[in-house]
Amino acid sequence: MNRDNISLLEHLDISQVNCLNEQQQHDLKSIVASRKINPPESSAYLASDADEQLLVNICVGVAFACATRIISDIFILRHVMYHQFNQAVRIRTLVIKTKEEEKGPKNIKLRINNPSISFSDVEDAADNTFSQVVKLSREDVTEGRPIPLRFVRFQSVSSLHIFVESNQGGGDQTRIDAIDVMGIPVETRATKDLSGLKEEEH
Repeated sequence: MNRDNISLLEHLDISQVNCLNEQQQHDLKSIVASRKINPPESSAYLASDADEQLLVNICVGVAFACATRIISDIFILRHVMYHQFNQAVRIRTLVIKTKEEEKGPKNIKLRINNPSISFSDVEDAADNTFSQVVKLSREDVTEGRPIPLRFVRFQSVSSLHIFVESNQGGGDQTRIDAIDVMGIPVETRATKDLSGLKEEEH
């Protein structure tokens, strides 16, 4: 496996994952809650509600355990503290897959690090206000082809926002069966401290 291009789903902060204009029974969390790419045999999928547009908001975080020394060289997890901080990641590629070609996303626009984003921020915004604008082919979304991103623009990402502007068939419903975000976590001071703690423990 290329260590510079791994799935970042395991670093999702599920509590901060949401999607605007999603159907209640077919929501974003249903396809990312496992923190792994949704498998082909899964019946879960994300579907738009009022029209074909979606605004997918993905936050990344990491949880770590803090250990406390109690007797000489013995360590225990006295208080397991999960700190939901946004650990920056570098994103290289994006995967979006659908089982229904006509409902697969076509035009998508990406922004980063804007947790309070809404449709009013993106619907009439100029293309140059986005980190990247992508036109997906039918093969991209039915085969789940990796979509290369402009890596220099996705160097320190704590949240990724995917505006699905249209779908392949021009209908009123968009469907996404799987999403994957590929790249590499950025090492922070907290992760360095945790790494040092593990080495000392052994």
